[in-house]
Amino acid sequence: MNEETPITQATGNVFADLGLADADEALAKAGIAARICEVIAARKLSQAQAAALLGVDQPKISALIRGRLEGFSTDRLFRFLNALGLDVEIVIKPTCQEAKPGKIRVVAA
Repeated sequence: MNEETPITQATGNVFADLGLADADEALAKAGIAARICEVIAARKLSQAQAAALLGVDQPKISALIRGRLEGFSTDRLFRFLNALGLDVEIVIKPTCQEAKPGKIRVVAA
């Protein structure tokens, strides 16, 4: 029982590491959702209060907080940030590695 387990270096995107489709988009949505949850928590909003502020029902907020993001587009998540009083800035720039496709990433200020 002294067998070595192979170790694979992580890419920085757990969704890509798991081989999921649209991994970059999933990572971006997770980052946006995390920021929304941080703001809700910082303001000490109940799920019902957050739902009223964001114009959705409470179960949608519960799903968002639990990371169940299938029903949320990035556009919808951006609108949630705006409703919470946050600006969303999208920066488009050339990739650093010309031979590789560009990436999507979320940076919270």
